[in-house]
Amino acid sequence: MKKVTMQQIAEQVGVSKFAVSQALSGKPGVADETRTRIVQTAQELGYFWKAKYMKKASVSGSKFRNKPTAITTKNTVIILMPNVRFQSRESLFWGRIIDGVSAALAEREVGVMMVTENHSDRSLKSINPDGVLGLIGIGYIATQLLLEIRHLGIPFVLIDHEDPLIPSDTVFMNNYDCMRQLTSIVIEAGHRDIRFVGNPRYSRSFHDRWLGYRIALEENRLAAADPEKDPLLQLEEHEYLVIFKEIDMLVAQKRLPTAFVCANDFLAYLVLKGLKANGVDVPGTVSVTGFDHTDEEKDPSLPALSTIHSPIAMLGRRAAEMLFTRLEDPDRAFEKTLIHGNLLLRESFKNG
Repeated sequence: MKKVTMQQIAEQVGVSKFAVSQALSGKPGVADETRTRIVQTAQELGYFWKAKYMKKASVSGSKFRNKPTAITTKNTVIILMPNVRFQSRESLFWGRIIDGVSAALAEREVGVMMVTENHSDRSLKSINPDGVLGLIGIGYIATQLLLEIRHLGIPFVLIDHEDPLIPSDTVFMNNYDCMRQLTSIVIEAGHRDIRFVGNPRYSRSFHDRWLGYRIALEENRLAAADPEKDPLLQLEEHEYLVIFKEIDMLVAQKRLPTAFVCANDFLAYLVLKGLKANGVDVPGTVSVTGFDHTDEEKDPSLPALSTIHSPIAMLGRRAAEMLFTRLEDPDRAFEKTLIHGNLLLRESFKNG
């Protein structure tokens, strides 16, 4: 069979060879739609992007130095991130995770194939497992797709997601403990009327952050809102205008809490914008906290957000390390790794 080249992929998609290289190596500078077409075309043509080769010694402390194994003949790791729930390469959160994975794999001279389109199951069915070392899944991945991956016999590690039906190695931020610590500090600062912003059912991370918040309230004999009744706990994707409506109502009825504890920075900045639109002083009247430290909002009129600094790229790097640990010892018990963050108190927070 004639070898497929990047130039052939470029000609079929109608882009430059450089764009193909950037897309298949997971680097920025290529639009999501174009990246998706490039990856899909590469898969249809049977092309696997790879680095020059993989050395046995590239796995530090590995058993592979002493004996030949499948890892010496496979040279590609798939990075799977279905384009759902705002999961994209351009995201300050998800993009940094990909950077961490890519850096760790580059150090081992392992090739990378990015799969990011919505219908990832179609792409995976065209993959030859004999050429794949393993897979790193980023963000939400449907159960059916995880079942397909397991059926293919590809070892995988998940980042910021786990499935109760499909045990696997996973990497998360230490969402529960970090949010519990943050909420406790908010309470210690004198705040007693506190609202959580974010749907606990949206993701496992949001659920754990909600639990950390709720436990901190219970430890201080404060009541948390009912998730079935509070609009700020029922937010659905692409329906975040509810935040502005709720803040408008709270201001009109003079029922604003003294603090909003938000499930991530994206939601926190929406709260800040809603408060600003209503002329509410932050942090003089209301304090606002986030989670992740993505600093995605560049509006200088908004106060610097108090948040949990998450070493986001480390999530990706740790997942890559876990994948190679799994390859060394396929029968070891599955592990869940938690990465702790640091509290960052800035302008949006004030003692009550």
